[in-house]
Amino acid sequence: MYADRINALPPYLFATIDEAKANMVAKGVDVIDLGVGDPDMPTPSHIVDSMCEAVRDPATHRYPSYTGLMEFRTAAADWCKETKGIDIDPATEALTLIGSKEGVAHIPLAFVNPGDVALVPDPAYPVYKIGTQFAGGIPHIMPLLEENDFLPDLDAIPSDVLAKTKLMFINYPNNPTSATATTRFFKEVVDFAHENKIVVVHDNAYSEMVYDGYKAPSFLAIDGAMDVGIELYSLSKTYNMTGWRIAFAVGNADLIKGFGKVKSNIDSGAFDAVQRAGITALSSSQQCVADMNRIYQERRDTLLKGLDALGINIKPPKATFYIWAPVPEKYNSIDFSRLLLEDAGIVATPGVGFGNYGEGYIRFALTQSVDRIEEAVGRMEQLDV
Repeated sequence: MYADRINALPPYLFATIDEAKANMVAKGVDVIDLGVGDPDMPTPSHIVDSMCEAVRDPATHRYPSYTGLMEFRTAAADWCKETKGIDIDPATEALTLIGSKEGVAHIPLAFVNPGDVALVPDPAYPVYKIGTQFAGGIPHIMPLLEENDFLPDLDAIPSDVLAKTKLMFINYPNNPTSATATTRFFKEVVDFAHENKIVVVHDNAYSEMVYDGYKAPSFLAIDGAMDVGIELYSLSKTYNMTGWRIAFAVGNADLIKGFGKVKSNIDSGAFDAVQRAGITALSSSQQCVADMNRIYQERRDTLLKGLDALGINIKPPKATFYIWAPVPEKYNSIDFSRLLLEDAGIVATPGVGFGNYGEGYIRFALTQSVDRIEEAVGRMEQLDV
């Protein structure tokens, strides 16, 4: 009945987790959800107010531009200059997305022919691999190992694979490991891409979720990166706008043009009212971002303190709102996540759900209050692990 591309897919990780959570809730369990990375705090009120005003304007009710409002792309370019120090031409080097997940899924259609290879990190956001497969491409796994600071070993990629490679996905600050990348690593990627004629897609969705004074660099700030790269920025996590579905891509004009051709044939663009709200988010005071980061940092520290008391020692991550924790030796990641859910009412994401190299870890999302995180730690203390 289904196409082969659908039959080849495993169940989508987060949909499976939602189903398991719903089963426990139906049994009357007070579930503490530290699974999916969906901010629990509301979108800042000035952004909501902007959206309300835009929705009431009949001019926003018609089909939007395929490439996005010029005003939104200009706001995105200005934001990139202000926060990342990169110069973007909003007319040719920026593209509005219906959320970065849509962007990740559609980019391979622009650059990958059936049989071509895309370099995909593991563990990673599942859509890098899925988008490649939907385009008929072959994912080649780049293991992200703790001993390498969860950075891929570019020298380990075989030459025969590189001969077929058209695309490479990277993501720092990283989901699920919360690892960060240095400009030195980005320079290595730029040189690697030039040498092997590879398009680099840097998913920078967590760029502003940073702590302890850390600032996440832009891949495009590296000399030569604009020749080979596209960078994706999402408003979802930065401004608590996950349900709004608004993001943008910036980068090489020819690459943006090719990506735009795919989108113009697949979707009709992002709702103009949402783009106007996005303009407000990008161009207004960023104090709301700093305020939310302070809340996430307190949650991070609370969970790390609790895990440390349980004998799980983790270096505090400098970015994202995830804790990538090793599971006790006698468990695999699925069994441990099942134990947490069934015996403690805690939802956490098994590392293997992000790829084979995620086995041995579990991901906690900092999407509950400090009180609820303390409650979760208390429940874990009662487990026989």
